[in-house]
Amino acid sequence: MYVVLIIIQVFLMNWYLTKIVFNIAAENNSRQFDEQLRLVAAESKEEAFLKARTIGLREEDSFYNDKMKEVKWEFINVSEIIAINKLEDGTELYSRIHETDEATSYINFVHQKAIALRKNSRLFY
Repeated sequence: MYVVLIIIQVFLMNWYLTKIVFNIAAENNSRQFDEQLRLVAAESKEEAFLKARTIGLREEDSFYNDKMKEVKWEFINVSEIIAINKLEDGTELYSRIHETDEATSYINFVHQKAIALRKNSRLFY
């Protein structure tokens, strides 16, 4: 029954890529922000926004790190919603242009990340 509901949802619902932004605040540390891309099924863009906000609020958290400093994971808001027109293999979900004066360094960084992915993945062994 659960599989049937998932199949119905995939074909009948509209899909949206949402960006949920969190503020990561730790005592005596600089501010950090976590931008999470989440796939949301909804009937409208407004519903997708509300669902993404609910996810963000639900995932707020605070804990103590290894230095016994409190770390707060605070939901800021939903900053982007992108309609996904079709769900199929290879569909582009998100794109961002990265500009830098250090093109060679950036290319090397991307290659190093790819090498790390291959080393850490059992698919390539």
